[in-house]
Amino acid sequence: MDEELDQTGQNEQEIEIVEEEEIVVEEQVGKRFVKKKRRERVVRQGRLKQERFRAVVRFFLSVGIILGFSYFWNVKGLYMHQDSFNKVGNNAIEIINNNIVPTHKILMLLKNSDVPNVPIYMARTNAIKKELMQLDPVENVYIRRYAFPARMQIILRERTPFITVAPDVKAPPVAFFTTDGKLIGKDFLPLNKSYKTILVLSYGNKGNDYHKWDLKKLKEIQKIVRYIETYSKEPVEYVDLRRSNDVYVKINTVNIRLGKLDESVFKRIERIPSILPQVKQVKTKVKYLDLSWEKVNYLKLE
Repeated sequence: MDEELDQTGQNEQEIEIVEEEEIVVEEQVGKRFVKKKRRERVVRQGRLKQERFRAVVRFFLSVGIILGFSYFWNVKGLYMHQDSFNKVGNNAIEIINNNIVPTHKILMLLKNSDVPNVPIYMARTNAIKKELMQLDPVENVYIRRYAFPARMQIILRERTPFITVAPDVKAPPVAFFTTDGKLIGKDFLPLNKSYKTILVLSYGNKGNDYHKWDLKKLKEIQKIVRYIETYSKEPVEYVDLRRSNDVYVKINTVNIRLGKLDESVFKRIERIPSILPQVKQVKTKVKYLDLSWEKVNYLKLE
């Protein structure tokens, strides 16, 4: 009986110890749970502060961007003055590479266009380009826009002259042709001396109307000039086409009569090297060297 009581007491003690251990474990778990929740609360509070700070920063940045854009939109340096296309020599318009077209002609056409009433970087230049493309010597137009102060730079790409037309050697040219066959009138003459062109004499009427010349005709004239310069070793001064069936070409030494520009003209030009030395030895003034005949050469004296 005593043994049973002792055993029961031991069991009760063990139960009490287990319960105490469970209580201790529960307390430790509770403390860890409380610490975890506190950390989570601290983290949430930190994130909340960060979000508030970011919201404030975004607000002020948005306000700053709006104010900056408003100022930038209305700043005077971005707008061209409304009379920029009416003043000659103003700093708002810069014209580059106009070797044929006078500046005043360009400004006259610009008056037909409206000055942009928006910031220069938003200005459309298609209308201005369209106006300038009406000029015959202009092949293309490039427009650059600059701010502070607002201004435009107009860059022209002009056609290249290669034949000028005059009624007489002593008369000024009345027109010129470009390398693409474009005929341009005397409104854009005289040409800059830097252009080396072929002078062609023509009255512009009857059988030698230069208004009807096409690119093929121009290339033929150019080829004849090159042939004569190659075989004579002298530059051509002019080509006389005032009589279409009796053509003359002037070089430094002598005036060459080619006659009709038929298929044999280049064969006749090839005879120049054998005749020109004799021409230089003649003391009497030579009127012209006649190469109009297919197999006969002779000198016409004054």
